[in-house]
Amino acid sequence: MEFTVGQIAEVLQGVVEGDATQRIDRLAKIEEAQAGALSFLSNLKYEPYLYTTGASAVIVSKTLALKHPATAALIRVDDPYTSFTTLLEFYQQATRTGRRGVEEPAFIGANSTIGENHYRGAFSYIGQDCRIGNDVVIFPQAYIGDRCVIGDGTIIYAGAKIYAETVIGARCTVHAGAVIGSDGFGFAPQPDGSYKTIPQIGNVVLEDNVSIGANATIDCATMGSTIIREGAKIDNLVQIAHNVEIGRHTVVAAQTGISGSTKIGDFCVLAGQTGIAGHLSLANRTTVTAQSGVGKSIKTEGVLLQGSPAFNLRDSLRANAIFRHLPELERRLSDLERNSSVPEKS
Repeated sequence: MEFTVGQIAEVLQGVVEGDATQRIDRLAKIEEAQAGALSFLSNLKYEPYLYTTGASAVIVSKTLALKHPATAALIRVDDPYTSFTTLLEFYQQATRTGRRGVEEPAFIGANSTIGENHYRGAFSYIGQDCRIGNDVVIFPQAYIGDRCVIGDGTIIYAGAKIYAETVIGARCTVHAGAVIGSDGFGFAPQPDGSYKTIPQIGNVVLEDNVSIGANATIDCATMGSTIIREGAKIDNLVQIAHNVEIGRHTVVAAQTGISGSTKIGDFCVLAGQTGIAGHLSLANRTTVTAQSGVGKSIKTEGVLLQGSPAFNLRDSLRANAIFRHLPELERRLSDLERNSSVPEKS
């Protein structure tokens, strides 16, 4: 695929400085780019590369003042990082999801429907009574159970497993090995010490523009729905338990575990290896740093948490600073006690 610098600027609603007729056929880092490549400058730490790069064009901020002449054409935009991300999304759609049609063998059950311009890879399985939209891409060996609903433009990667009754919105991505709708961890203790399985009869709902990472697992609700709200991004190897709700545009990093019936607000950030106890609620814009454990609800918006158990970030940093000095403090205390016990000379 080739585009001119001018065509790209038009898509990004940017302004070209330099030769708008140059042809671009790839994207590259500014420090590595060669002729025919398009790059971007967002972090000013990389500004020196702007004057030495081999790229044919670079996306830069409208407000950037040049310190030296640039050999590459410049596409000036409001936000270079966001603009470059838009191009990456376009490139990914064109290269990864350009397939159409049905590879054999592939199975689709009775009374299931699928829209136009879709792709179904070999050994993919779609159960009965499913409703699947237009431009959906289902890679080989993906499994979709009975009575599922999948919106337009969604991508299901190879080996993903989607249990019955799952509802997935438009433009979602489910990466390889993800399991959506498996039973929640519900067991009733019995008098003899054994456990009786509690049937999990709910489902999972992914709203529009949700991304689920590779080998992530999302349990169905005991009753009702486990819900991942619009725009949420779930990383690889995340466990989301039954009846959890993840708010809009919240991001959850790898190896995080969220226990049952917890409600995570909008625009929250859960860093890697965080653990959230069950039946809690986290207010909008809560941030939990890596390897922290949250054991109580957070009602104030915009709080930063750290530690296990997690508490306010500033207090946690102060406590950690004191903790590092405990050996020295203990030595000084011992010296004081020893000196105070020495009898005074007459």
